[in-house]
Amino acid sequence: MRRSLLAPVALVGALCLVPLATGAMAAADTGNYREFDRFLEVFNRIKADYVDKVDDQKLIKGAIDGMLASLDPHSSYVDAVDFDNMRIMTEGTYGGLGLTVSMEDGAVKVIAPQEDTPAFRAGIKAGDYITHIDGKLIFGQSLDEAITQMRGRPGTRIALTLVRAGRDQPLDVSLTREVIVQKPVKWEVHGQVGYININTFSEQTGADTRAAIMAIDKSLGHKPLGYVVDLRDNGGGLLSQAIEVSDAFLASGEIVSQRGRERTDIERYFARPGDDARGLPVVVLTNAGTASASEIVAGALQDHHRGLIMGTRSFGKGSVQTLIPLGPQTQLRLTTARYFTPSGRSVQEGGIEPDIAVPQLSDPDFKSRRTFREADLARHLVNELKADNRALEEDTTPDPRFAATPDSLKARGINDFQLWYALKTVARLGGAAQVAAATRPPIGTAPPAPAPARP
Repeated sequence: MRRSLLAPVALVGALCLVPLATGAMAAADTGNYREFDRFLEVFNRIKADYVDKVDDQKLIKGAIDGMLASLDPHSSYVDAVDFDNMRIMTEGTYGGLGLTVSMEDGAVKVIAPQEDTPAFRAGIKAGDYITHIDGKLIFGQSLDEAITQMRGRPGTRIALTLVRAGRDQPLDVSLTREVIVQKPVKWEVHGQVGYININTFSEQTGADTRAAIMAIDKSLGHKPLGYVVDLRDNGGGLLSQAIEVSDAFLASGEIVSQRGRERTDIERYFARPGDDARGLPVVVLTNAGTASASEIVAGALQDHHRGLIMGTRSFGKGSVQTLIPLGPQTQLRLTTARYFTPSGRSVQEGGIEPDIAVPQLSDPDFKSRRTFREADLARHLVNELKADNRALEEDTTPDPRFAATPDSLKARGINDFQLWYALKTVARLGGAAQVAAATRPPIGTAPPAPAPARP
């Protein structure tokens, strides 16, 4: 992609020209020159008259952040702190709580808790807002400042105050920091059904998914009846690993294409021969937290009719970000392309619609809890191929299969209705005995909860 190679040079050149204010620049584009002149005037006025002394680097970083924020929610300037955050996400461990968070209108919002972490066990949920840390209001702080406070030495205590939609009073939770280990893939066997829980797309996710398939075979001594691939609350990650995971279940065909600004700026990625799952049935679980790389996998398996998508509509992030190095520990994270599923669909805004919509009935607040998706973000990219489904017939008849209450499910030992339903769907291929075996909770426990995708 020639444009991508040239982009870093063009960007650095433009920034270097700003303070020079050369006549050649003005001659090239008088309008742009005037805008740069206005920027320098504001910069100098702040330096001269602001009530407190202001660091030059802080002002410049703020200007860069504002410029990128005007584009879309996912383009950003990656400084040293962000650089470390990305390293942790893709390869490392850290001391903290196991949360993925973002900033929304000056407030810290939870994207997802990571499974088997202090945050997950404390019941923190996607969509919660963190208002206080150790009793101190954090509204107005930067996201980096909040993350730095939540991370810390394992074994130390921290208190969070949360605001949750649908609740009148804030929630206070006390947690103990732990060493958070990124485990992108976990697997289990339920009856004769393999369960593969993918919670992020880091450097080893593809290899770990293939290893999980082999481990399930070895555990059973033969191939299972099929697989449940859990992508719920998986916020995405590396494009290369989404391709690897899709390839593990596909024997041929396109997995995804990404298209940049120019008509000729298209890259296509294809499956290699061989299906690790040997064509066995696959059910993919999705919800509103299934985003980006996760949607690539779900879309590829859905378009090739290789997997049955089950759960609720996904997040709807259909853009690709490229990391452009600017220095030893600084990068430009720039949206450079949109991606499309094999059939040419864009999931931007709309997400992946499940083949079978299954509500999370075991969650007491599944009806009242507000979902949060790409379309809710300010300045999100518009889906240029957005389909109009208003002409489709809408069936408003309540589905009798989904009439159970959280209490009735809990009495039956079902703590995760979507997973239970997915396991039951695959196990039907083996008859009544397999349905019972696959959906029966282990003695004294309940089926594993979904793995979300980090202070």
